[in-house]
Amino acid sequence: MPKQPAIPGLRDAMKKKVTRREQFLAEMDAVVPWTRLLALIAPHYPKAGPKGGRPPMPLETMLRVYFLQNWYALSDPMAEDTLYDSEAMRRFAGIELGDDRIPDETTILNFRQLLGRHGLTETIFAEVNAHLADRGITLRSGTLVDATIIDAPSSTRNKAGARDPEMSSTKKGNT
Repeated sequence: MPKQPAIPGLRDAMKKKVTRREQFLAEMDAVVPWTRLLALIAPHYPKAGPKGGRPPMPLETMLRVYFLQNWYALSDPMAEDTLYDSEAMRRFAGIELGDDRIPDETTILNFRQLLGRHGLTETIFAEVNAHLADRGITLRSGTLVDATIIDAPSSTRNKAGARDPEMSSTKKGNT
């Protein structure tokens, strides 16, 4: 017997656990100065689509998708796919599946290019940092490195016979 379709959002409203992603997005929603950032971008954002074309996506939705891309290191196609997959990210972006359009990868690319063309990426980062600094919060970018131990020859010498400064060895257990 096929399952009865659920009312949109009902299943999500009934879940008992708040995920780390949902908690992070709720915190960011509270601390990012959305109104100030929207005011910076609004003069450069199109008010209407091309004649006969679709109207532009809401500016706040596009800005929130841009932040999601940066926080989760998403490419344009992955950002589009993630908006379809993740209820938490759709909710953060202000998109209701079935009611609102989800920006496609080209729309996301065009928004990023608009920000770059007008030098707004640096301005946005500086504005957010200044706003967070006023509240005693620091924002930095970083990289997570996976430190998997692999089998390799025990020699730490390079072709010239000298010790390679970037290479080292470790011991796990007795190997």
